[in-house]
Order: sequence, then C-alpha cells, then structure tokens
Amino acid sequence: MPNQQKKIIFCLAGVLSFVCALGVVTALGTPLWIKATILCKTGALLVNASGQELDKFTGELQYGLFHGRGVRQCGLGARPFRFSFFPDLLKGIPVSIHVNVILFSSILTVVTMAGTALFMYNAFGKPFETLHGPLGLYLLSFISGSCGCLVMILFASEVKIHHLSEKIANHEEGTYAYKTQGETYATCFWVVFVCFFVHFLNGLLIRLAGFQFPFSKSKDTETTNVAADLLY
Repeated sequence: MPNQQKKIIFCLAGVLSFVCALGVVTALGTPLWIKATILCKTGALLVNASGQELDKFTGELQYGLFHGRGVRQCGLGARPFRFSFFPDLLKGIPVSIHVNVILFSSILTVVTMAGTALFMYNAFGKPFETLHGPLGLYLLSFISGSCGCLVMILFASEVKIHHLSEKIANHEEGTYAYKTQGETYATCFWVVFVCFFVHFLNGLLIRLAGFQFPFSKSKDTETTNVAADLLY
C-alpha cells in the first residue's frame, strides 16, 4: 500500500482513539451510566395501589461511577436526594467491583491516549518493527479493547447481579423499602461500548494498512521455510 494511504489510515485511527479517550474521561465524571425507576414497596402495599396509582410511589434514579441523584416518592410527594459513592455508599455496595470499574476505565483512557500518540508516530515518523511499529499498535488496541470489555462486564454485573440501584435507593431509608422497577444503560455506558468497537476497528485498519496480525506468518515466509526444509 502506498505511504500516503498508510498515513491517512493511521491518522484516522489516531483521531478515533483520541475521541475515545476524551469520551471515556468525560464518562468517568458524568452521572449518566444508569437511569432507573424505583418503586416504594411499603407505601404501595399499604394502600394496595395499582395502575396509575403507582405513579405516586414511583421515583427515579440516575448515577455514574462517583455520584448521582434521584427522587424518592412514597405517596407523600417527591423527595429529591443526592449521593456520592465515596464515602457515602462504601458499606452498601460491592466496593471491589466498583473500584475495578474505575481502575479499568482509567487504564482504558491512558492506553488509548498512548495509542493515539503511536498512531500519529507511525503516520508521520519512522516506525521500527518493534513496539514502536505495527506490533505496538496491535498490542495497545488489544489492551484498550480488553479494558473496555471488562468495564462493561463488571459494571453490568454490579448493576444487575448485585442490584446496585436498589441498594442506592434503600440507603439510609429506615421506614420505607424500595425496589427497582426498571433500568436502562445511559449515555456514558454506551460511550465505553463505542470505544470498545473503535479499538476493534483500529485493529482492522492496521491490517488494512498492510501489516500482518501478530504471530501470523505471511505466505512468502512459509514458502521460504518449506524450501529451506527441502534443501536439508
């Protein structure tokens, strides 16, 4: 492939990586990972509410990795509240999983920025056939994609398996009990998903630029090896 086309491909991959890094940094501090509706079980059971009457006992919740806000309703009007995971909810959430989500999100950001620099270096510099070259690009794309995948899996398990929204809704609520009615992944979660897809796409762009996948041998190399074996 001509050098000019390689430059264009590497520049495109570098720009995509840079946008992903900015997106993940923004997502880290934005409380838009989950939107949930919560039902006040205690109040609804007391008055045997059904149908539209349940609206008076239905609140909402949205949060990210560090903080969030919501509205509790239990038949006596809306009660807005705000919360922080650190230190407010440390005793009520699976801390190890939550910290790992933040950790892998941070690693994703750092490695993606490193990938951006390396793509630009390969586009305009003189790359070597080592970590500075295609091997490094494949490696960083793989690490970034893996981190993005882990972030989504860990966060989804925290929400669905460990019932994170329900634990937040019932935090410091001694009188009323709440349960989750519905949950949807919000913008920031899908930003991480898009970044995971972009790193997969970057791997294909590297291959499109004419560089073999790591640990794969070209046909010329295989032919040479076969010929050498026949001679001996």
